[in-house]
Amino acid sequence: MRHNIFGLAQRTSLRAVPEKNWSRLYKHKESLVRMGKLSELFAQVHKARSGKGIGFVGKSLPARKPRAAALLVEFNGADAGNAEAAIKAGADGLIFAWNGQGKGNTEALKKAIEAAQAAGDGVICGLHITGGWEKLARKDFEDFKDLGTNFVILPLNAPARLLALRVKDLEPVVSVPMREGDLYPIFIRNLSAFERVAAIDLDFGLSSEIGNMSIEDVLHYRAVREAVRASALVHVKGTPDEDDAYTLLTLGIQAVVLAESKDMATTGQQIQTLRDVLEKVYEDEQDEPTLGLNVKG
Repeated sequence: MRHNIFGLAQRTSLRAVPEKNWSRLYKHKESLVRMGKLSELFAQVHKARSGKGIGFVGKSLPARKPRAAALLVEFNGADAGNAEAAIKAGADGLIFAWNGQGKGNTEALKKAIEAAQAAGDGVICGLHITGGWEKLARKDFEDFKDLGTNFVILPLNAPARLLALRVKDLEPVVSVPMREGDLYPIFIRNLSAFERVAAIDLDFGLSSEIGNMSIEDVLHYRAVREAVRASALVHVKGTPDEDDAYTLLTLGIQAVVLAESKDMATTGQQIQTLRDVLEKVYEDEQDEPTLGLNVKG
């Protein structure tokens, strides 16, 4: 079965499949059709919402414009107030750093995730594993899910066994750094062999002057991104402007991850500004498509 860049199954004729393989094909296709929270977010981000409530007593949902990419915010610590403020400012989801130390961190994390999910509709939360990954086991992943986490970001040097863990409603994401060498994209391409990888986290260390990247620079980054048939997140710092957003889209990404700033007031303003930029870029793309900047990746 072939896959497109989003990791979704493309139609395969059953006539070309031996009878003994039908059952295997069906099970494989069934597993791919089930969309996790990340995949759902990437699909919904291009759709508008009127803001009307559901039914006579349904909760009224805020109006939402389609955007060129989803917007996530990464926090170094877990604070319920900051988490709530980020969602109300316009973030689609949050990522919290997790180093595996301290029960108190787990309790604070749970409160932050609950606050974020209560502040908005369809909010997703993930953990960025920054330490202690060699000790992680299935029980830890189950605990992450119980906290309300939807995905975990793992570094390349994390144990490969973690990608084999099947914990329902918890998706693995692999962090992909930028490295030099013509063979690096070929090396990274092997991540596509792990069917459970929901997305890749492009840790390219992009500077605040993204819009000044040359065509050659973009081609190097794009070669690494295109090597893996999965959705992609990319980290940014500061407040990307419209030129930066267009440049980011040339990388074929589905979500922008904004690093928290020095204080929540600044972070909130950056979230609002970046969300407005992503909405404008999407609108411009629909009015007059530009070569190479397909917002669907």
